[in-house]
Amino acid sequence: MYGPGTVGIKVRSCAGRSGTGPVGLLAIAGCVGALVLAGCSRSPESPAAAAAPRHHAYTLMQMNLCLSGLAGCYPKVRYPAGVSDAVARVRELHPDAVTLNEACSGDVALIARRTGYHARFSRVIYFGKPLRCIHPSGRGRFGDAVLTRAPIEGAAAAAFPTQSGPERRQWLCVRTRRAVQVCTAHLASHEPEEAAANAPQCAELAAVLAHRAAVGTVIFGGDVNRPSSCAPHAFWTRTDASARQDPGSQQVYGMGQLRSPSVRVRPAAHTDHDVLIVRAFS
Repeated sequence: MYGPGTVGIKVRSCAGRSGTGPVGLLAIAGCVGALVLAGCSRSPESPAAAAAPRHHAYTLMQMNLCLSGLAGCYPKVRYPAGVSDAVARVRELHPDAVTLNEACSGDVALIARRTGYHARFSRVIYFGKPLRCIHPSGRGRFGDAVLTRAPIEGAAAAAFPTQSGPERRQWLCVRTRRAVQVCTAHLASHEPEEAAANAPQCAELAAVLAHRAAVGTVIFGGDVNRPSSCAPHAFWTRTDASARQDPGSQQVYGMGQLRSPSVRVRPAAHTDHDVLIVRAFS
């Protein structure tokens, strides 16, 4: 079930992204046959090795793409260069999840289609109605999105209770088949008509993430427009503090089940934020 304003974007997964193909099955069968012919001569695994925990990496990439066509940063996008750059980064890094702010529904669908990711989009209300992306037009509505490699089983979105200025800021969360919830939000900016809402929205975001953490693993990526964290208690925080552009405003939060997070920040030429990549282990 999708929350108000969320849109499911269905795409076909890229071939060979996951699963075991015919070649892999033949290789496994050959290996098993070889062991049988050799009289199972392989030495048994030691109890210590058998008991050692297996750690799985989980990578999230956060990007603010500045795609509305209205913002002052839009000339840097050089549309469609900004979208092509996002596609290239996803293909290169193969993150488990991608969180996008200042996106457009049509561009999100294009990114998902070209990368084989699953996507959910949540439109933003601007001056009382959805905002159409322009220059060029025909790219759908303005808003936020989450892309995941694992299939998405559900999504929810809602506006924050505290609002100021023309844009109704909101959060979006998806639940994936990998049993991880991925969330994003773009909090109120430093503009005079919006700034007063940033701190309350930060607290409201923490409450949303804490509530969702009660029923499963949560990871968040977003542009919170502040250097201090909005993460709930027991979550870790990583930021793009080393970025050249607007350092510290993009942040990633994760739960204790996702441990030892590491950070990479990559420069971006076609938006006013660099790219934040966080890798953790479960």
